[in-house]
Order: sequence, then C-alpha cells, then structure tokens
Amino acid sequence: MEYVTLNDGNKMPLAGFGVFQIPDPKEAAQSVSDAINSGYQLIDTARAYNNEEAVGNGIKASGAKRDDLFIASKLWVSDTGYEKTKAAFETSLRKLQLDYLDLYLIHQPYGDIYGSWRAMEDLQKEGKIRSIGVSNFERDRVTDLATFNNVKPAVNQIELNPWFQQPKEIEYYRQYDVQPEAWAPFAEGKHDIFKNEILSKIAASHHKTVGQVILRWLTQNKIVALAKSVHKERMAENIDIFDFELTDAEMSQITQLDRGESQFFDHHDPEQVKRMATLH
Repeated sequence: MEYVTLNDGNKMPLAGFGVFQIPDPKEAAQSVSDAINSGYQLIDTARAYNNEEAVGNGIKASGAKRDDLFIASKLWVSDTGYEKTKAAFETSLRKLQLDYLDLYLIHQPYGDIYGSWRAMEDLQKEGKIRSIGVSNFERDRVTDLATFNNVKPAVNQIELNPWFQQPKEIEYYRQYDVQPEAWAPFAEGKHDIFKNEILSKIAASHHKTVGQVILRWLTQNKIVALAKSVHKERMAENIDIFDFELTDAEMSQITQLDRGESQFFDHHDPEQVKRMATLH
C-alpha cells in the first residue's frame, strides 16, 4: 500500500474501498470483511448510505486490528449544524462500533456547514476524529472553510474519473494542502469506459485491466481512489495497482479523455439542492 500525508500529519492510504449502493446488510458486511482481507485499509461509508452498522459488523468480522485501518464516514445535509452534527457523529460511531473515526466529512455543501465544521473541530480536539474534511465542495467553499476557521479541510472527496478530471480544482486544492479523493473513478461504466480503445491499449501493454489502469492513473497523480465491488476477486484486482507504473505518454493520453463535465449531477443546479434537502 502507498500513502499520502494529510495537512494535519495523518497518513491516508491511496487505495480505498467504498460501500455506496451496497444496501443489503449481510452483503455489505461480507464485502467489507473481504475487502480488508484483500488488503484494503481505507473503508469509506456515510450516514446516507444506510449501511454503517453493516460496515461495523464487517470490520469486526475481518479480525483486523483497529490501528491498521482507516475508517471514514460522512455527515448528511439533514444533520448539519453544531448540535445535530455532534449527535449524528455519535450515532455513526455507535453503528460502526468504533471509538474514533480516522476521517469525517461533510457530505454535501448545503445546510449549516459552518456549525457542523465547528462541531467537527471540537470532536477532533476530543480525539474522536483524527482528520476532518468535506465532500463535493468547490473552490469557493473550500477557501471559505480554510480561511475563516482554525482547521483547514484535510480532504475533499469529489467526482474524479477519466471523463471528468477537474484539473483546475485539484491544482487549487493543493494550494491549501487539501487532499483530493475520487468517488466514482469508473464513472459507473458510463460511455463504455471499460471498452475505451485508449484505456484498453494501455491496459494490455501492462497486462492489467482497464479498471486497474484508471485506479493507477489516479493514485499515480496522488489522488486517493475509492473502488467498490461485492466480488472478492474484483477487490483483489482493484488493489493490485502498485506493481506497475504508467509512462508520461500514457498519463498524457488519459488526460486527453477528459470531457470536462460531471457524469452524474451539477451541484450548482437549484433543483439538485432542493432534492438534497428532501433526503434523510
């Protein structure tokens, strides 16, 4: 495993396992246990995924030492605000059956994020969270939090994949030492990403899969990448990305694939904000 050092001094694995869209409790628990036994240390969940308890069961079933793991969860929009954030965090911690989290993120840039951030700073001081950060925040919101608070976000988890590479965002975050983390690195297979000619050619030259090339491209750019699978063989494949290196020419070829548009939704869309407000 390779790591990055966050702006607070904590080390974070570059390859992580995500559990979004694994709602079945038994399947989620088994997937987490299998992922850890496949070599994953970073496990990423969220209150909104409705599987924190299953994730906790999977962590326990894996038999792994707590200090060897990096567990992250996220605060949902309906729980923003100082007191509600503290309560939501304690609920997540209880469901995960843990004494602390390695990383806690504000999931969306809506609601009383300022009250939430103050609560997260206090929880960090109490030793209940090692690192605090955000998800789906753009440059202005990251700058706001970094400028007017005691603690800068350590991580920003955003959509990053070959179709949506966001180079200006990443370059800007690095000015504040905010670590980028990729959700949906495979763009959920959109535009036949696994059959793309350029990616397939690169994969063949290294005797790897297209998925491995995408994850290697991200981690080689020092971007934390989250991959999800319920199949143990695919988990082992997705983490087997540290025994080869893409050439500068191959990295450049992948850069040319950028479509410059989200494959999912626009966080500036007022209707999207309204929709987020109705989800609990």
